[in-house]
Amino acid sequence: MVILKLRIRSADEWRELAPSDSVNETVFIPTTDELEAGQQVIIEVSSALLPNKVLIRGAVQTWRPALPRMRVRAGATVELANDEQVKLTFLHEVFSGKRTDVPRRRHHRLPVSVSVRYRITNSSSYVESAISEIGVGGALLTTTDPLPIDTDLTLEVVPPGGAAAIEIAGRVSYHVPSGGSGLRFVSRDGDGERRLRELIRRLRAS
Repeated sequence: MVILKLRIRSADEWRELAPSDSVNETVFIPTTDELEAGQQVIIEVSSALLPNKVLIRGAVQTWRPALPRMRVRAGATVELANDEQVKLTFLHEVFSGKRTDVPRRRHHRLPVSVSVRYRITNSSSYVESAISEIGVGGALLTTTDPLPIDTDLTLEVVPPGGAAAIEIAGRVSYHVPSGGSGLRFVSRDGDGERRLRELIRRLRAS
């Protein structure tokens, strides 16, 4: 998947590129790389105002070349994925100064849309679900109702191109307004972390 890097230097610059608070409106990403309509992309937003890079999924609507004489930049108009509203709201709040006490993460999260299943520890029943982001440290699990904090579970994910699922032990550590449950991966041995990094590499390349 193509990653479009977006460096934001000021709140005004962010508002110019993303004037709406809703994912139903498009975002303009300056880029000289020619992109096709419908192409799936990841926008990597970085800034001195952010504690970490924020990665958001979207699809290209249109791309335009630069017109130097008219002072028009090359770039793509991108429609964000519907389930990325929380991240867009977060970015607007940080750049506007409404949020200033955001802790820094040790690992970046990759935005994805991957079907998974999970089971609560000491239960044999699996629940079909999905994850909307994943990193070496954890993932965001899509749940109708948030799972209780400190719930231990096992997540099963089939890597792109793989035949068998890998199991990842996790613990619910936070909730998001959309109802998702944030997981922190636990009890990883050296081989487990290697397999997790390989999973993320495949997801990024798919």
